[in-house]
Amino acid sequence: MNVTLDAKVQVGNASISECLRYEGRAPRAESEIQYALKENAMATQATARLMESDWTKPQAMAIPKEGYFQLTKGRYGAAYPRTPACHGFTIIAKIIPGREEVIREYGRNIEKAVSADPHCLAVLKLHYLRWVLFNIGNGAYFMYQGIFDTDFDKYTEDAVGLFTKLGIRTVFENLEGFPKDWQTNAPVFINFVREHQCPSFLEYGEYPYVTADEIKKALRLKAVFSDMLDLMQ
Repeated sequence: MNVTLDAKVQVGNASISECLRYEGRAPRAESEIQYALKENAMATQATARLMESDWTKPQAMAIPKEGYFQLTKGRYGAAYPRTPACHGFTIIAKIIPGREEVIREYGRNIEKAVSADPHCLAVLKLHYLRWVLFNIGNGAYFMYQGIFDTDFDKYTEDAVGLFTKLGIRTVFENLEGFPKDWQTNAPVFINFVREHQCPSFLEYGEYPYVTADEIKKALRLKAVFSDMLDLMQ
């Protein structure tokens, strides 16, 4: 049996305003319509995977103000989409008065820790971190920006596990409203992060969807080929 979709079916957006039209006879049961919807959804997902696999073409993504296109529940709330810039978040929170220098010292401690063990933060699957202190009126604020390859909730869970394993504190303890029991209660840590997350509305990737591990593998291969060429000369 040949099946064709009505012209009002929107490819990639699966909104069917009329039933399927079957050649030579009336539309059949709803199961046929659901099948067509499923096929359309699969085609949309395949297109998305194709876009993610082509790192040679820079991509930009405009994101709705909610921070996602379609509400999908994660472990602790809405699941934020992977973008051409991978996963990430921007946390902005008010600093407990007088703690600015404590936060700056924490940054210096992170520098020392990474210098002593360059892989100490590896579990977080980071690309970049950026910490900023700034003032709004008479209040001081802290901005934590991170780009990483895991999802929003897993990154925070892994951070709590890392702090606990290493026996160190988190810089967030210097922020107003941060829960005191965060080390034994990961969900309250994650809820704090989510409450202070400021979703971006545009993200761009010059080499879209490429993970940090893939970048490092490519650089290692480049180094190997360079050494081989040097030996051939």
